[in-house]
Amino acid sequence: MTHVTELPEGTRSAPVRQPAPPAAVGVQIPLAVDRLCFRYPSVLVDAVVEHVPGCRLVAIKNVTVNEEFFQGHFPGTPLMPGVLMIETLTQAAALLVLGGEPEFSPRRVWLRGVDHAKFRRQVVPGDQVRLEVEVRSRRPAAARVRGIAHVGDQVVAEAQLLLGITSRGAHIHPSACVHPGARIGDGCVIGPHAFVGEHVRLGEGTTVGASAVVDGWTEIGRGNKIFPFASVGLVPQDLKFHGELSGLSIGDHNTFREFVTVHRGTEGGGGRTSIGDGNLFMATAHVAHDCRIGSGTIFGNGATLGGHVSVEDNATISAYSGVHQFCRVGRHAFVGGFSVVTKDALPYGRTVGNRARLFGVNTIGLVRRGIEPEVISQLRRAYRYLLQSKLNTTQALAVIEEDPLLACAEVRYLVDFIRRSERGVTLRRAARRQDQPVDE
Repeated sequence: MTHVTELPEGTRSAPVRQPAPPAAVGVQIPLAVDRLCFRYPSVLVDAVVEHVPGCRLVAIKNVTVNEEFFQGHFPGTPLMPGVLMIETLTQAAALLVLGGEPEFSPRRVWLRGVDHAKFRRQVVPGDQVRLEVEVRSRRPAAARVRGIAHVGDQVVAEAQLLLGITSRGAHIHPSACVHPGARIGDGCVIGPHAFVGEHVRLGEGTTVGASAVVDGWTEIGRGNKIFPFASVGLVPQDLKFHGELSGLSIGDHNTFREFVTVHRGTEGGGGRTSIGDGNLFMATAHVAHDCRIGSGTIFGNGATLGGHVSVEDNATISAYSGVHQFCRVGRHAFVGGFSVVTKDALPYGRTVGNRARLFGVNTIGLVRRGIEPEVISQLRRAYRYLLQSKLNTTQALAVIEEDPLLACAEVRYLVDFIRRSERGVTLRRAARRQDQPVDE
């Protein structure tokens, strides 16, 4: 990145490009102090001069003779205790770990362990200590940070720090509207102008973004991320819905991007929409009433489910595709972009087009999910019976069940999926003249 310096008027030379200054500092210490597990007079960081969120931070500590600890620590020869050098590095590391989160986040940091601590020289009044901290690894509840302290060009202290990360209660932005009856778990963050209804239950660590709406009898598990302007748990778009009690259940660690809409169930569909764990709903995706979604699925931008649709584990529905109501999308199925699915989409297969046709086994997706090559070969053989032989569906299923080379759980599941279909399955093979879809 470069900055352009403008020349005086009348000068025809091209603009002079100068190197960009260091990255902007994104941590304001007065705002961050309240989120640290340190209080006056124990705050030992005076300024932050460099900050790369989540990666690296450089801070300054000015050591003066007025520091309170000098009064009792070698009064005749004042020097900064080594334990306070570790504390200073820890505070800089805490600023780094918390620096990329909203100011109203409830997360807190404290020191859990110190490894490989070394003290190279004494720090005395008048020194300016430059604190450089860098994240080496991070998990939700802990982070390992490398810290080095310099005075001038000389290293004075270094250590590996293990930081614990925790949440204390929920943090709700002052402009958010949260009903007193809502149950908000520890570590939840509710952003500006968000709305959370009376009957909502939010699990620990769930984030509700700015201007998002969560309403109705909605139960949401732990660690979910609801991005700005998403709408979760509102009444269904069904003319048969007349305000009856219905709900929405969402598991753990799902992501709902901007403008995603998820509706609760209706009396005619069992009264509940359910979503499993670890699903990704990209921007503007829609989940209609009474849908059943498993775990590990991916919904592309604008992917849309009609009412009563079932999407099984690890399926992918690509951008701007629509699935007709009461259809099923099988396990590990891939639905290509801009497709219209009006029958059940076979598990392990690639279903693409308007109206959707089969393009064989979803080989790339299965490899990415860690399916064994032998199983993929068996699925290909089963698909050849279904798509390329001259047998009808009933005959092909019978042959597959009798073939000793196809004795695996995945093939049995495929056969059972077809037998249980109520709307029928997509078994129309793509014509040779059609372009093959791009693998994702």
